[in-house]
This record gives sequence, structure tokens and C-alpha cells, in this order.
Amino acid sequence: MPAANSLRSSLRSMLTRPAYARYVPDPSTYRPAQGTIPDLPGVYKFRDARGRVIYVGKAKSLRSRLSSYFSDLAALHPRTRQMVTSAAGVEWTVVSTEVEALQLEYSWIKEFDPRFNVRYRDDKSYPSLAVTLYEEYPRLQVMRGAKKKGVRYFGPYAHAWAIRETLDLLLRVFPARTCSAGVFKRAGQVGRPCLLGYIGKCSAPCVDRVSAEEHRQIVDDFCDFMAGRTDQMLRRMEKDMQVAAANQEYEKAARLRDDIGALRRAMEKQAVVFGDGTDADVVAFAEDALEAAVKVFHVRGGRVRGERGWIVDKVEDVDTAGLVEQFLLQVYGDGGEEVPREVLVPAMPPDTEALTTWLCELRGTRVNFRIPQRGDKRALMETVRHNAAETFARHKLRRASDLTARSVALAEISEALALDEAPLRIECFDISHVQGTNIVGSMVVFEDGLPRKGEYRRFSVREAADDTAAMDEVLRRRFNRYLTERPEASEPTPGIDPTTGRPRRFAYPPNLLVVDGGLPQVNAARRVLDDLGIVDVAVCGLAKRLEEVWLPGDDVPVILPRTSEGLYLLQRIRDEAHRFAITFHRQRRSRSMLESSVDGIPGLGETRRKALLRQFGSLKRLRAATVDDVMTVPGIGRRTAEAIVAALAAADDAGGSAVDPITGEIVEGDA
Repeated sequence: MPAANSLRSSLRSMLTRPAYARYVPDPSTYRPAQGTIPDLPGVYKFRDARGRVIYVGKAKSLRSRLSSYFSDLAALHPRTRQMVTSAAGVEWTVVSTEVEALQLEYSWIKEFDPRFNVRYRDDKSYPSLAVTLYEEYPRLQVMRGAKKKGVRYFGPYAHAWAIRETLDLLLRVFPARTCSAGVFKRAGQVGRPCLLGYIGKCSAPCVDRVSAEEHRQIVDDFCDFMAGRTDQMLRRMEKDMQVAAANQEYEKAARLRDDIGALRRAMEKQAVVFGDGTDADVVAFAEDALEAAVKVFHVRGGRVRGERGWIVDKVEDVDTAGLVEQFLLQVYGDGGEEVPREVLVPAMPPDTEALTTWLCELRGTRVNFRIPQRGDKRALMETVRHNAAETFARHKLRRASDLTARSVALAEISEALALDEAPLRIECFDISHVQGTNIVGSMVVFEDGLPRKGEYRRFSVREAADDTAAMDEVLRRRFNRYLTERPEASEPTPGIDPTTGRPRRFAYPPNLLVVDGGLPQVNAARRVLDDLGIVDVAVCGLAKRLEEVWLPGDDVPVILPRTSEGLYLLQRIRDEAHRFAITFHRQRRSRSMLESSVDGIPGLGETRRKALLRQFGSLKRLRAATVDDVMTVPGIGRRTAEAIVAALAAADDAGGSAVDPITGEIVEGDA
């Protein structure tokens, strides 16, 4: 009988699972013969059945790297698995140095544009302030898109209006040409400048008010100012103003005064972040197993001149260091971005020496890239990282705000899991703990693809010692409440407690129950529902490592497509449950640290400890409190307050701070 059940389950999963999850080509059909792959550095290409290059990579050892693609498919990253099953052949080229491998890899990526390579595509188009130095009369303009030879760029800026606002301030000081070639030519033909020429915001080279050499000097001064050489220019203008005033040339002195004010206003719009005038790009990432958001701040002359952002797909199980390498290779490789003297990154790439040599060749001088450890550079890195996280969150939520996308997501989940109808109410559960201590659980609720935060619930696990047992306890408590509170047909208002008049919190079951985990957690959830006699709730699990969807009793997971709206929705629900559980766990850990720190102080019993906890909330705040602050807690006098402050000070002197086992940072107990 068990064998028959297992067979029926396997047949059901094969029949109901979409075609993309059932039929997977075998990469062993084109695997190179053993011993034919050289154990040397090189670059390799995967081609599909039509001969198109779909992926390019490099390796220090071609034999080791390529062999990893032909191991167990289930152990590969989802995008890597998709790539090797889409390919029909692989070829390679041996090189002599890592720098040569970098150059060849970049050349092939640029030539073939492989669809499985990480590609830095902008999350939006960023404008730059461009100076067309290749023209006889250079022009200042807003420019987007690919960089052109002979054009000097400043930025990119977040908005085009920011460039125009800056230009409007600076044109009175640097009256360079901003008109198009057609307008410039017509003005010369009629012998009359445009409006900007009449109001003094253009030197009007079109009608020969200034020569080509004089106009280029104006443009060069503008470029010097935008490049950060401002102090010398301001000092020169202030000196000229004083000389003009001494010579009683008051109109000239007033004009110089106004020009200095305009320059200062333009400088105020660009905050100084590094006092030493550093030229650097600061790069940070926010990522999950399948995608990453990249943010880079361009700092020139110690000021943030602009920023850019990308959303990239992860083709392989690449870490942050690998993303840094891809960033350096693609963003600076085609000359689209100026290589600065310094690149600040969150992790050092594996081929540091080769990348340094390559970047130095591109720039022509020394280039350093490193991880900032302290000070202003570390603080700016945190700001960039926060911006990357915000960009990533907006990218993830973009689909959730679209009604059509939510409907498609629910339909895809229903089809993949063979549900009778779309799961309009989904509940997801997660467990959080550190080495079996302070075990907590979380429940988040999504209805029609949107979170219902008012129905989120937290559980303090009382008896379980591991994840599976904790999940069992949390689910039993939740669904026992459902069996107790579910509405009866005789109730006048179903779901409303007649005693309190408030909705019952657990009165309705989900259409789909999602657990954060793989097959063991899914089977545990199914056992709980079976034990309680609940048969109308579907169960699945989402495993973090490969983003696989597991069904109870199935030995093979459901693989949703990489671009599936259903997968995005399940990921968001799982991540929200994890965030909610982690937050509660940290609060519990902070409270336990606070209680243990003040335990044993004479005169401080259970009631006063609870009062301290309510008043300060965390050990960090209590450590910062003075004796007078502690005395504001009801029931605590001066002697007890002095004992509390002294005990905490003694603990600090003895090295009482703990290390957060989740983040590795020093824990101060702040919830």
C-alpha cells in the first residue's frame, strides 16, 4: 500500500507539473571526453543547438571549472542548470595569464552578448552633463545613452532637471554655447544671437563676439570647476573683484560678486563627502540567490557628482566578490565609465592582481580598489549599500503593485501546485533561533497577492529543540485555534466573537500554507494538518538555496521558471516571513540579555526588572542611562539605581558585549 501511494504521488506530480519541470535535456550528451580538458587557465564558451554563444566564462583551471557543470544537475544553481540544459556544446581557449583571460572574456562578452552572462542593465537611464570637446565651439548639453569619443562627461545625475538647474547657475559665470548645431548655424547666418546671448548667458561665438580660442578657454574653466578645482578659481575671482572695486569699476565688481555667489550656490548642491578631494567610485550590492541590485556613487574632487544603478541576474552561484569582478569588467571595460583613481567595493574579487593590472592599463595610471574599513569612506559605503537595498526592494515590489502581475502569479502557483483554484489567502511560516535558544516562529498573511500586516502573528516556541519540531508546534497552535474559532453556521455574524464583538484572529484557514524550508519541513506541516483532520489546505515549501518548490511526499521539487511571476510572489512571501521572524528573535534575545545583565542585583526583583524592561526596552539604552534616568522607573530608588549602573559598568569593563551569531557584529542589545 505505501508503494502504491508513492507511485500515485509520483504520477500525480509528473502529470500536474508543467512541462518545463518534467523534461530536462541531458548535458552528458555534449560533455567533453575525460582527459581532453586541459588543466590550464583559459576562457570557455557554451553554444546552443543553433551555434549561438549563450555563456562565456573564465577559469584558472579549465578542467576543474568545466567539470563542475557536468555534475549532478540538482546541485547546480537554477540559472546554471538552465544554461547547461540549453547548451549543445562547449569550447575553450587556453591563455597564458589571468590578465589575458580577463581581456578575452570581456571581448567575447562584448562580441557575442551571451544571454546567460551577468549584464549590467540600468534600472533607468541616467543623464550626464556632457561637453563636446571635439567640436570647434564645444557645447554644454544633457546627454543620455552610450558614451561618445571626444566628449567629456560629468555625472551621471539622478534627474535631467538637476543638470539644467546647475547649468542655469553656471552659465552666467561660464557663458559657453548650449545650442544645437542648427540653431548655432542659423544665428551665424542672420547675424543675431539667441536669447541667451542677449541676457549674458552665452558668449555668442556664433556672431563672433568671442573667438574660438576665447570660447574654448571658457569651456576649459567650466570643466575645471566641474572637476573640483573650485578653490583656486574662487580666490582668483575674489581678487579680481577687489581690484575692480579699488579701480572704481563698480559694475564689474558687482558682476564678479554675483558670479561668486552663483558658483557658491552651485557648490552647495554637491555635498562634500571626502575632505581630501578623493576621486573614487563607491560600489555596493543587495542580493538574493537569483538577482542583485548594484549601486555606484561617483565621487570626484571629494564630492558626489552622480550615481548609477543596475539590476542583474545571477547565472551561477556567484557571491559578492564575483559580482564585483563582473562589475569592474563590464562597467569600465568598454570605456563607458571613466576609471577613477580608487574603487571602493564591499568584497575583494578573486583575481585582484589581474584586475588591478587591467584597470591600470585602461586608466594609464595607478588604480586602487579596496574595502573601506572606517571613517567617511566606510560611512559612504553604508549609504550606497542602503540605496542598493532600497532599489532591490522597489524592484521586488514592482510586480506586487501590478494587479495583472498578481493575478498571473496566483494562476501560475495554482497550475504548478495542481490546486483547484487560485490561492487567494496564503500563509507562510518561518522559524528563527540561534543554536536552539530563543526559538520563535512567524506567520505572515498575503491575500490576493498583497500583505495583510494586521494578521501577522508571532509565536514563542516553548518545547521544541529543532526546526522541524518548532514548525510542528507553531502549526499545531495556529490550526488548533482555527478549529476552535472557525465560524459556525448558526452564528449571526460569522468570524465575529459575540462576547467581545471583535474578529477572531484565526477564524479562517489559508488556501495555501507555505513553509520556509525543504521536504522535511513540508512533510512536517502536512502531518500536522492530517493529524488535525484538515484536508482543504494545500501545503508547499520554498527552499532558499535553489528556490525550489517542494510538495509533501514528492522526492522531486517543482522548478518554476526564472522569470515566473509565481516564483517572485512565493519569494516575497518567504522573505517577509523570514524578516518578521528575525525581528522578533532579535527582540527576544535583546530582552533576555537585559534580564541576565541585571539579574542578581540586590533589591531588584521580578517586578522591578519588568519595569526596567518596559522603560528602556534594550540593554544598549540601559547602559547609556544615568542614575537619575534609572530612578525614573517606578519603584527604583537611588541606592538600587546606583547598584544597577555600577553592575552594568563592571560588565562593560569585563568585556560584557556579546557577538551576534547572525551578523557577527557586536551586540549592544538594541531591539
